[in-house]
Amino acid sequence: MQQTVKLQPAEAYQPPRFTVYQHRQIDKIEQLEKLPEHLRFQMKVVANVFPFRVNNYVIEELIDWDKVPNDPVFQLTFPQRGMLDDESYEEMAALLKREHTPEEVFELSTKLRQKLNPHPAGQMDKNVPTFDGERVEGIQHKYKETVLFFPAQGQYCHSYCTFCFRWAQFVGKATRFNNNDEELLHSYLEEHTEVTDLLMTGGDPMVMRTVKLRKYLEALKEPRFDHIRTIRIGTKSLTFWPFRYVTDPDAQDLLALLK
Repeated sequence: MQQTVKLQPAEAYQPPRFTVYQHRQIDKIEQLEKLPEHLRFQMKVVANVFPFRVNNYVIEELIDWDKVPNDPVFQLTFPQRGMLDDESYEEMAALLKREHTPEEVFELSTKLRQKLNPHPAGQMDKNVPTFDGERVEGIQHKYKETVLFFPAQGQYCHSYCTFCFRWAQFVGKATRFNNNDEELLHSYLEEHTEVTDLLMTGGDPMVMRTVKLRKYLEALKEPRFDHIRTIRIGTKSLTFWPFRYVTDPDAQDLLALLK
């Protein structure tokens, strides 16, 4: 039996609107209603310590809800009980079970985060260079030929991963490592001609609008940066929000910049 499929004209296509859910919106995610109450509570406990952020594309297209909680993308993006040690988990769970204030939750979450080694391997201190006699925040010169740059506008992601070791970037200014001075980046790279590779990292720089990204990258086409051979962008946007390159308002401008 033949089946007729009616195709819509391209101009009728309505791209999805980016919608994000964080720990305060967990109860608004309809798909979670299928899960037992104790699992939902576990997620809330963990999400009050570790940052949680997931978007509608991940929820609607990447997770097989018939296989939750064992679905791998669900495990990757939704808080898991095992992310906290028993003592920390029970302390936060006890607070959430009784009447509490936002200030109490913030105070406890801050205390618990400090126990979790928010910046492993001395990330806030080691490999941070100086320029004109001053420490340069938001830049790591880990290897002779490679500089890592943490643009301030790109220190979050379309969705967070449960394994992320840079979670401290997302929980407040006190633990954030970043820089928004494109001229400082350019001056540093111009002086250090041994650098051949620039890694834009975060977070995820591709959450930035193209106009912001261009401020950092456009100048690198100039002859004074001929020693820069490779510009890498650490991103999961191709998986977590592919519309960034297709239907976002500045998608075409972004593609033109990256050519």
